[in-house]
Amino acid sequence: MLNLTGKNALVTGIANNRSIAWGIAQQLHKAGANLGITYLPDERGKMETKVAELVQPLNPSLFLPCNVQNEEQIQSTFETVRDKWGKLDILIHCLAFANKEDLTGGFSQTSRSGFKTALEISTYSLVQLSNAAKPLMTEGGSIVTLTYLGGVKVIPNYNVMGVAKAALEMSVRYLAAELGPQNIRVNAISAGPIRTLASSAVGGILDMIHHVEEVAPLRRTVTQLEVGNTAAFLCSDLSSGITGQVLYVDAGYEIMGM
Repeated sequence: MLNLTGKNALVTGIANNRSIAWGIAQQLHKAGANLGITYLPDERGKMETKVAELVQPLNPSLFLPCNVQNEEQIQSTFETVRDKWGKLDILIHCLAFANKEDLTGGFSQTSRSGFKTALEISTYSLVQLSNAAKPLMTEGGSIVTLTYLGGVKVIPNYNVMGVAKAALEMSVRYLAAELGPQNIRVNAISAGPIRTLASSAVGGILDMIHHVEEVAPLRRTVTQLEVGNTAAFLCSDLSSGITGQVLYVDAGYEIMGM
């Protein structure tokens, strides 16, 4: 039976009730994990209020601001985890961003600053957070990130985010190889298209979802909770022999040729 009782899990990337990170947080809580939630702070505090209200039923013991472009906030986040929890067992990385103008038109038109932004937030942040988490994973641990098919195949309008996801998937493998001797496992979930705040920036996202519903073996796309179930599995002892992998949770779409 999947049981995460006694496990401390830090979840990043919840923006609203459509976030895949929200589905993951719910399933980790259901399995008994003690949750810490981070949010992206803004000047008016709207995100803090919105996320705090959403996650209240999960009773997180930590609720922290963490902008991964701010080294001091990352350091502060993990210092608080150390001080309040003593150890960390699970890290959920659900962070991705690209400028909207870089998700339409030709890929060759991607700006230098847009390329750097997409890779920094969507890819390098996994490296940053893993480096901060590893000293706290004193009893081993599980790190799970989110990727997408656009990292291995061309998806219309995905553009620079596809490059970021390709780099993310290779980062998973290098991190898995480095952290394995400490019994820290690192895996990625490649979820099918789900309408979220992040995906809404991709041109034609609804067409992509409808296409998957017509072509995927299960004739549908997936839900946040289905991705959450897979994440909970990857964070549990049931997956103790799995690391460095990309698991597709996409109703089977990835296997189809046409």
